[in-house]
Parts: sequence; C-alpha cells; structure tokens
Amino acid sequence: MKAYQQGWTLRRRVAALLGVVVVLLLGLAGAEAAVAAQNRQNIDAVLLKTGPLRVQAQELMSALLDQETSVRGYAVNGDRTDLEPYQEGVKREQSLAASIRDLSADYPDVRRSLDVVEQKTAQWRSQVAEPVISTVERDGAAAGQALITDATRQQFDGIRSSVNTLQDEILTVRQETADRVNATSNTLVVLLIIAALVVTTAGVVMLLSLDRILIRPLAALVGQVREVADGDYRHRIEGSGPPEFRRLAEDIDQMRMKIARELDEVREARERIEWVNSQLQKQAEELTRSNRDLEQFAYVASHDLQEPLRKVASFCQLLQRRYAGQLDERADQYIAFAVDGAQRMQRLINDLLAFSRIGRLTTGFTEVDLNKVMGDVAGQTEAAVQYADAELTWGEMPTIRGEEPLLTNLLVNLVSNSVKFRRPDVPPKVHVSARLVDGEWEISCRDNGIGIEPEFADKIFVIFQRLHSKDAYPGTGIGLAIVKKIVEYHGGRVWVDTDADEGTTIRFTLPALEADIEAAKAAEAAEVAEAGEQAEAGEQAEAAEGDPAAVGRQPDGEAREEPPAEADGHGTNGGMKETVG
Repeated sequence: MKAYQQGWTLRRRVAALLGVVVVLLLGLAGAEAAVAAQNRQNIDAVLLKTGPLRVQAQELMSALLDQETSVRGYAVNGDRTDLEPYQEGVKREQSLAASIRDLSADYPDVRRSLDVVEQKTAQWRSQVAEPVISTVERDGAAAGQALITDATRQQFDGIRSSVNTLQDEILTVRQETADRVNATSNTLVVLLIIAALVVTTAGVVMLLSLDRILIRPLAALVGQVREVADGDYRHRIEGSGPPEFRRLAEDIDQMRMKIARELDEVREARERIEWVNSQLQKQAEELTRSNRDLEQFAYVASHDLQEPLRKVASFCQLLQRRYAGQLDERADQYIAFAVDGAQRMQRLINDLLAFSRIGRLTTGFTEVDLNKVMGDVAGQTEAAVQYADAELTWGEMPTIRGEEPLLTNLLVNLVSNSVKFRRPDVPPKVHVSARLVDGEWEISCRDNGIGIEPEFADKIFVIFQRLHSKDAYPGTGIGLAIVKKIVEYHGGRVWVDTDADEGTTIRFTLPALEADIEAAKAAEAAEVAEAGEQAEAGEQAEAAEGDPAAVGRQPDGEAREEPPAEADGHGTNGGMKETVG
C-alpha cells in the first residue's frame, strides 16, 4: 500500500487509513439510509395501502351483496323498507370505490379491476335492479319476481367474479410489496454486516499498522535509550519507522552526544578537582602546621616575649622614679621614651594576641543579653568616660546568640573609640541603639566626635591602619580590626554610616532569634490592623459630624474614653542611661 511508503509521516499514514475507512463507512451509511428509506416506503405501502385495499374490497363485496339481497327481498314482499339496504349499499359502494381508487393510485392493475367491477355493477343496476324496482312499484311483487331469472343471477355472479378478481389483484400487489419489504430488510442487514466487517477490518488493519509503524519502532527506540540510560553513552541511537521517529532518534542521539561531551568535561573537571583537592589537602596540612607554629608563637609571645618587656618597663619606671631630676633633661626624656615604648609594645602584643584568638579559642555560642553586656561595657570604660567627662547612653538591647566575652570586647572597643576621638572642648556623647531589619539586629554606636571622611570609611577596619598620628590619638590601630573580626565571626557585617550629620556612626548586624522575628511580624500585623481600625474610625467620625449625639460613642452607641497620652521616653532609649561628668 502507498500509505506505508517510507517517506510518509505517521500522521499522514494514519490520516490516509482513517480517510479510507471513513469513505467506506460514509458510502455504506448512505446506502443504508437509501435502503432504509425504501424499506420504510414498502412497509408503509403494506400497512397503509394494500392492507386497507384488501379490507375495503371485502366491504365492497358486502355492499354489493346487500344491494342484490335488498332487491330480491323487495321483489318478494313489495315492502318499500326492504329497499333501504339497497340504497345504503349504493352509497357504501360509491364511497368504497372512491377510497379504493385513491389508495390504488400506484397500482394500475387494481384500478383496472375496480373499473371492471364498477362497469358490471352499473350494468346490473340498469338492467336488473332498477327494472325490478320500477316493475314492483307499477305492477306488484309478482311482476317483479318474474324479472329475477337465472340470467340475472348469472349477471350478479359476474360482478362477484370481478370483485374476486379485484381482491386477487390486491393480494398480488400486497405480496409483491411484502417481498420488497423482505428484500430491502435483507439488503439493510447485509449492509450492516458489511459495515461491521469494514469496522472490524479497519480495526485489525489499524492495530497491525500501529504495531508496524508505531509500536515496533518505538520499542526499538526505547531499548536503545535504555542502553544509554544504563551508562553506555557511546551507543549510537538509530531510528526507524515514520520520519517523526527518525527525527526523534536524531534529537535523542544529539542529546546523548552532548551528555557524553559534558560527561567527558565533568570527568576532566573531576580529575582537576581531585588534583586541586590534593593540593588543598597539602595546603591544609601545611596550614595546620602553620597554625600550630602560630599557636606556639602566640604562647611564646604571651609569656616569653612579655617577660623581658615587663622587666624593661619595670626597670625603666624605677629609673624614672629614682633618678628623676638627678640626671639632665635629655636623660629624663630618654627614660620616658623607653618606658612609653615598652608599654606600647606590651599593648600591641596583647592586642595581637586578642586578634589572633578570635574564632580560634571559642567557648561556644549562648543566648547573650546585650543589656547586661552594655552594663559590663559601662563598667570597663568608666575610667575613660570620667576622664573625658563623657555621657554614655543606650536603648533597649536585644538578646542574641553569641560569645559574651567577644561581644563585650566589641562594644568596649566601639565606645572607647567614640570617647577617644572626641572634639576639643565638646563633652563626648555616645549612644548605642538597636533595631530589627530584615531578620537581623542592626546595632548602632553614634557619637558627636570628630567624624570620619567617607573616603576613609573602609580603611579604618584594616589592621594597623591609622588616620592620625600616635601623639594626637594614642592606640595600636587594631581596635576596629578586632571589631570587624568579631562581627564577621558572629555572621554579621560592619560599616560606617557616611550619612551621619554629626560625629561618627558605626553600624553592625547580628543574626536575630527566631522568636524576635516572629514577634516583629506579629507587631507589624497588629499595626496594620490598628491602622485599618483607625481609618474605619475616621470614616465613622466623618459620618457622625452631622449627629452631635454620636460624638464620643463607639459604633454600638456606648460611651468611649480616650486613653491618656503616653509619657515621652525619648532621650533615654528605654530608660537605661549612664552619665558620667
């Protein structure tokens, strides 16, 4: 079949097969409709024409018999009432003849037989019935009986014979129509059987065709794809069957080749990663050794190096106290330089040790109340704050997870820096506050000091970076580097707010507890609801402007008290404030 040519697509093949089946079924349906219509016509002819014709022919014979019997009875009795059946028979005869003529419009033989019956009946009435009736009326019953002879009886028998012929013609027509009904019914059954055979054949052909052009190629393609899926990425996928399957096989094969190339790249990348991992492992081992050396150095620095420094500082201080004023001015200056250098070296070593211990020597994270931490910070910076006549305040602080000693060191460094970098003749003011932003606590340390230029905002967190000379502002230059390392160790970030109007504002973030985040969401939802209630209350107040009785009442009419204004808590941020002067 042309429908199974190699170049035909699956859609075209199925469409061709379905088209042939549809054409056959439509032809059969048309033939069945025509045969069914013809069969219906034949059945209607049997039921509505030949059947009534047969009955009316019998009634016609009965009407003729009534006429003949009535005439003979009148000839015997001479009673005028005996003619009533004759008259009614004539009327019935005429009515039945008209009905038979209408029903036999398609049957010329029946009409011809009816014409013969009417002709003989008319002759019998004109030659027998009417003369007998007129003779009886004129001459009496005996004269009328004389006219009824064997010839007149034979003449009526001729009428009966013509009626029988009419009935035979009707029976013949009825039988022919019934035969046609049987023939069309048989033809209809045959057509239905043929339609069933066509459908069955089409179904079988469809199944065989689908098995040949769809199932087999698809099963072969699935088998090849499964081989590739099992790991044989070098297996070439070849398609068969309709062009759609061949194109699908080509696309899958291209995908296979792409996956194979990517797998080769992944394999090469894995080899490179393994090599890099081996190098990283070596570097990690070297780093571990370096960390051990660094720990050893830190131990030496914290013990062995500080011991000579303490001796140098102690003896220089003894020289300074004992021989102050006994030597010349230059000697006193040299001794002061030595004492200051030893002390600065001690501070530098201690700061470096503190910087190196961050994140290395850990006590584990716990929940830390920063309000308590701020109390400790106030205690540790009390001397510096009193010396500078400073004011340290803080607002309500949160509870977070972290290491309390490191967080205390963080805030001590920030507060100390704010007090140290103050403006001359201006009492320092340092304020620490916190707010929840996007699931993190943003903590700010704001002062009214000398401030930081925006171009130096990132440099101040680099270790040993100083923006001023040691004589102007003493220090080792490690404090803010320690702050940055502690914040990052706790998962936050630190920066300088360059938009501050006065002084310096350093902000840093710390992760918030889940309970604080949920409480903030609930508070935000409550604020939205309260805003909606206030808007609704405003609309009700506008609606009540024309009704003085509605003022001061709830929507249900009850009196409402206005809550007293809350006390102004600004300036102390939660009531916690430490002022030293």
